[in-house]
Amino acid sequence: MSLSPRGRSLFGQLVLPVVGLVLAAVLGNVAFSAWLAVRRSFAAARAGHERVVAALEGSRISLSPQVLDALHCLTGSHFVVWNTDAAAAGASTLSPSALDDVATAVRSSGTGAVVTIDGRRHSIGEAWAAGVRPERVFVLSPMQGLVEASLAAAWPVLAVAAMTLAVLVPLGLATTGRLARRISAVERHVERISRGEFGTVLEDSAATPAGSPEDEVGRLVAGVNRMSGELDSLRNTVVAGERQRLLGQLAAGFAHELRNAITGARLAIDLHRRRCHSGTAGDTVDESLAVACRQLDIVEEEVRGLLALGTPSHTAATTVNLDALVGEVRDLTAPRCEHAGVRLECGPAVAATVIGRHDALRAAVVNLALNAIDAAGRGGRVSLRGEADEKGIRIVVEDDGPGPPAALAAQLHEPFVTGKPEGVGLGLTVAKAVAEQHGGTLEWGRTDGRTRFVIGLPPATIPPERSA
Repeated sequence: MSLSPRGRSLFGQLVLPVVGLVLAAVLGNVAFSAWLAVRRSFAAARAGHERVVAALEGSRISLSPQVLDALHCLTGSHFVVWNTDAAAAGASTLSPSALDDVATAVRSSGTGAVVTIDGRRHSIGEAWAAGVRPERVFVLSPMQGLVEASLAAAWPVLAVAAMTLAVLVPLGLATTGRLARRISAVERHVERISRGEFGTVLEDSAATPAGSPEDEVGRLVAGVNRMSGELDSLRNTVVAGERQRLLGQLAAGFAHELRNAITGARLAIDLHRRRCHSGTAGDTVDESLAVACRQLDIVEEEVRGLLALGTPSHTAATTVNLDALVGEVRDLTAPRCEHAGVRLECGPAVAATVIGRHDALRAAVVNLALNAIDAAGRGGRVSLRGEADEKGIRIVVEDDGPGPPAALAAQLHEPFVTGKPEGVGLGLTVAKAVAEQHGGTLEWGRTDGRTRFVIGLPPATIPPERSA
């Protein structure tokens, strides 16, 4: 399973629209400012022309060249006194060449025409000077060019926009790059989860500083990590349940066959024992028959343990005396200890009882004791005892053997995991299943060169004197 192909990047979805909006706003502001500047330029030229015309019409001064030069210095406009009768220019503030251009423009277009003087555009207006003799005067008012006016109005806006973009683009790139890296990491993590790699944890390398609130991406990472852990737990539960079901079916089949064999062997021994008793008075019963019966008892206990891996037992819980249980396990395993050359020690009495299933608990402890005997080896020592306090009941089995192989330490409770060449790997599985059926646990460890297995049961105990 793979994720869908990647589409647009976060850069394209975040930075480009923002930059595009800023550019559109800048261009709109520039266009509006240029239009407004041109309007103001024309309005200013018109207002200036009107003021000059009004001043000329209200003045009684004769328009000599000196007066025209003074007006030019004051207003910035050029003046040309037009001789109406001769249809030619009189006194003016222009050079002869410029005057010819004005005369040409007036003859061709009249007033309102635009003429360029010294590289600058001027609009031609008309006024009548009310002097001793009224005179017709052309007033050439300077005009600001469209490009000049537009640039003068737009450059502040362009400067602000350039500074804004210089800050916005790098900041946007850094922000979206950081966000994109975090989301890409989440995407890759989700893709790994979709391939079945459950239980992995994604560290948010771009997380917010310590003490600051977690953002949406951080909460997304935490949610994905929780999902990964829960999926891993569910998968392990499903696998463990399926394994337990198959193991139960297998164990039930073995137990059925073994029980039939044990029953047949016990019947044969009983028949042989009765024949021995029916002999002469001086005959004695071979002690090996009793040993064989005790070995069959051990095998039967192991069969009960195998049955504990199958369907839950319907046997009702009873009061189990802890000291009596330890004694029964000692009696069942004593022949194995004698044969293996192992010394079996039982701890002091604890005078405690537990509510549970007697046969299942005994089968679990027998499995632990048999494992300890095999691990201790000839000349070794095995300790078997019960403990009780306010925390609960504990059944402890210790041996001074070398302990389980380090490679199997984390998987000892798994079915068919064993360090013995001839082992099956179900003893600890049986003990763990029984402990969990009683609401307890099976734990182990190495202390002072000894291997210690402990079945811990909850403190559901009653005083021995109240035992049924």
